[in-house]
Amino acid sequence: MVTDPVLLQAAVELFPNGISRYAVGGLLVGLGTVLIYVGTGIPAGASTFLESTLSYVSDQSRFQQYVASRDWRLVFTAGIILGGLAFAATFQSGLATSSLYEPGTTGQLYEVAGVTLWQTDIQPWRLFIGGILVGIGTRIGKGCTSGHGVCGVGSASKTSLVGVVTFLTVAIGTAQIVAALGVSP
Repeated sequence: MVTDPVLLQAAVELFPNGISRYAVGGLLVGLGTVLIYVGTGIPAGASTFLESTLSYVSDQSRFQQYVASRDWRLVFTAGIILGGLAFAATFQSGLATSSLYEPGTTGQLYEVAGVTLWQTDIQPWRLFIGGILVGIGTRIGKGCTSGHGVCGVGSASKTSLVGVVTFLTVAIGTAQIVAALGVSP
């Protein structure tokens, strides 16, 4: 097999720590999406799952459409949160190691009841504002990056393809502008 040195160099620059961690993550996300779709017939977009939890506290018709399936959606939402906490408590804290993950240089480690946890250095107000903007974006875009990027692109939805191109273009442009202005976490 002949390998193009230009493509090889581009891959090394795009993935300086190797591609295996991204491939494993992508396979796990894809497997989870397939399992949810096969088991329920519903695409696994995270914003819809999170929105369905509002059916417990709101009588608005837009939230009530999820009542029949909200219990397993709540389990999915809890899994997202608990998965993040488990990752932080194991790999980010250094309790467990893997060649697929190397701890970053941002954040701080601290002890709680004998367990080492990791906390980001990003200010809470930035996380809050970012969360609000993401929430607004998912409403305007009729879904989130997981719904459009994983499920929509996987099913060849033209709307999702346009959405993903838009997400990426805006995200890359914003990151470049913010970096040029010297703003850092």
